[in-house]
Amino acid sequence: MEPLKAASKQDKKQSARPKLNWTLLMGAAFLMATSAIGPAFLTQTTVFTQNLAASFGFVILISIILDIFAQTNVWRIIAVSEKRGQDIANMVLPGLGYVLSFLIVIGGLAFNIGNIAGAGLGLNALAGLTPETGAIISAVIAVFIFLVKEAGKAMDRFTQIAGFVMIGLMIYVAFSTAPPVGEAVVKTVVPDKIDILAIVTLVGGTVGGYITFAGGHRLLDAGIKGVDSLPEVTKSSIVGILITSVMRIALFLAVLGVVSKGLQIDPANPPASVFQLAAGNIGYKIFGIVMWSAAITSVVGAAYTSVSFIRTFSPRLDKNYKQIIIGFILISTVSFVLIGKPVKILLLVGALNGLILPIALSTLLVAAYKKNIVGDYKHPLWLTVSGVLVIIVMAWMGTYTLINQIPELF
Repeated sequence: MEPLKAASKQDKKQSARPKLNWTLLMGAAFLMATSAIGPAFLTQTTVFTQNLAASFGFVILISIILDIFAQTNVWRIIAVSEKRGQDIANMVLPGLGYVLSFLIVIGGLAFNIGNIAGAGLGLNALAGLTPETGAIISAVIAVFIFLVKEAGKAMDRFTQIAGFVMIGLMIYVAFSTAPPVGEAVVKTVVPDKIDILAIVTLVGGTVGGYITFAGGHRLLDAGIKGVDSLPEVTKSSIVGILITSVMRIALFLAVLGVVSKGLQIDPANPPASVFQLAAGNIGYKIFGIVMWSAAITSVVGAAYTSVSFIRTFSPRLDKNYKQIIIGFILISTVSFVLIGKPVKILLLVGALNGLILPIALSTLLVAAYKKNIVGDYKHPLWLTVSGVLVIIVMAWMGTYTLINQIPELF
């Protein structure tokens, strides 16, 4: 935590800070966290824990470190430049913002089809509805959030409530399985096996693609920006990662408890199987609540952030961004009803999203040293070094994954 203190001291020297609205800061943190905690999150964590057992703790630890480095860099640079990611990219290299936006919107749409599918499966487990019917009902709820007058506040409140519900229920299920916590702690530090695909997938699913920018763009829309806000923005970004990490660790322990007892997880729906094995029929209903909460908040986060990457390209897009968000949700819903969303695709999209991170983060780090973008702001050296580390690690592991391991999924 010492580097964070150093960064905070530097921020204080640069200007006196006004009191910021922590409700908005927490809203951004939960938007980022709940965007990351979706059906793919639940599926990936379950599958990798089943494969790696207690050694998956090491993967979680490495991913948390990389996530904090990446997210802190991105949020701070967005705040100090007072510009969205695509606009920063276009200032670094004309046209790059359009390329980045295309990659993020396509990735966000692919993820959102999975999110809608997860919402349908959640209501299927909870109320016995068909997945398609559940998906349509969930889409209507998500659309309604963006129809209200103050959609930003509605989105913040919705994601926070759903986030607390998910985490509370997940911790309960983790305790129910009585996992070997001591073994998990040991293997987190000294793993039996290191899985590169798992690390790339977790980082890609937590801060890859649109998720990296979710909180930063939300803060801009809320008017929280500039050097004065940097200490709070930094804390908010880390809180978002920690919220995600608590959920990840709780699910990891729940799955580990099931696996350690020799129980068989159903490959057709791994997360649901874990909840049911852990707590019977009640566990299956809890799965429905958790899956629906995770999915519907991710639907909202993916649609909001993906559209934020194109709304600045023309005044007309900016004026009608709510309608575009609604269209994004509807397209995702229709795609699921007509096509579906298999487990392997969720794993693939998470890994591919990890490749967007090096592109986006390297662009923002270059921007951090351009006066026409950030003015007189001095980006902390430790953040630059840690950001470059994330870029190198994720670019290498992402490329390795595509060449050597993604084909094995199919």
